[in-house]
Amino acid sequence: MPLIDVHSHFWRYPDHFQDDFRQQAKRAKAGVEMDLTVRFEDYQRQSVPGVRSIVFGGKAQLSGLWVDDRDIHDYVAAHPEQLIGFLSLDPTQPGWEKEMHFGHQELGLRGIKLMPMYAGFLPQDERLDPLWKYAEKHRLPVLLHTGTTFISQAPIECTLPRHLDPVATKYPEVRMILAHLGHPYEGECIAVIRKHPHLYADISALHYRPFQFYHSLMLVQEYGVWDKLLFGTDYPFTTVNATLDGLRNLNKMLEGTALPRLNEAAIKRLIDRDSLPLLGLN
Repeated sequence: MPLIDVHSHFWRYPDHFQDDFRQQAKRAKAGVEMDLTVRFEDYQRQSVPGVRSIVFGGKAQLSGLWVDDRDIHDYVAAHPEQLIGFLSLDPTQPGWEKEMHFGHQELGLRGIKLMPMYAGFLPQDERLDPLWKYAEKHRLPVLLHTGTTFISQAPIECTLPRHLDPVATKYPEVRMILAHLGHPYEGECIAVIRKHPHLYADISALHYRPFQFYHSLMLVQEYGVWDKLLFGTDYPFTTVNATLDGLRNLNKMLEGTALPRLNEAAIKRLIDRDSLPLLGLN
């Protein structure tokens, strides 16, 4: 069984980003502009053999990021055995429904990526009902950014995991992934994914805050929802190998303490989990 990475990006850096986004992104790494260049060979080099990856770009006019779905299609077409493409939508912009139909029906993209905070919308807004109905009808999984950001104009209220609760109640057959375990709102994220059978969370971009990551996974353990976690990286922000190392080393930092240990077998099952059938992508 190959490793499944449910959270990776493709874009042309810096072409797909406005200057304001690039400047604010320096907050993410101590004032240094990150190189967010995506190269498939770099991803593979810092990964494990046979990895399969869900890949998407992103659309958020408010924050200054816009990746045309045609670019995702072309990237996936160059590596069809390894990559599964998702379209992206910004429902605050005119024509988003047409983009959804085109990305799915013409480009063959197999899921939807949403960035509620970066684009400035609430996922339960009734104006998004056509999106959720379409996703439910066509069995398209939806991955949403949940959690923190470095962009000033992105409203934190829009990113809270609780907003997916009414959506999942209204559209219970839609498979959703709450990205980044909703950090720093992990407890809220866990409460939401626990109560809805088709809601999951990924652990992308969490390993470089190891003590917070440990606490987050201890909450997962205590609430008994290890089975609702999916492996993801957030490449190019981090890599498969770095994420694997981060997961496997969490208990090592507890040596010499009485702190409870994370279940090593559960961590292995998370790494080995075949996420694709869970998302209707098999």
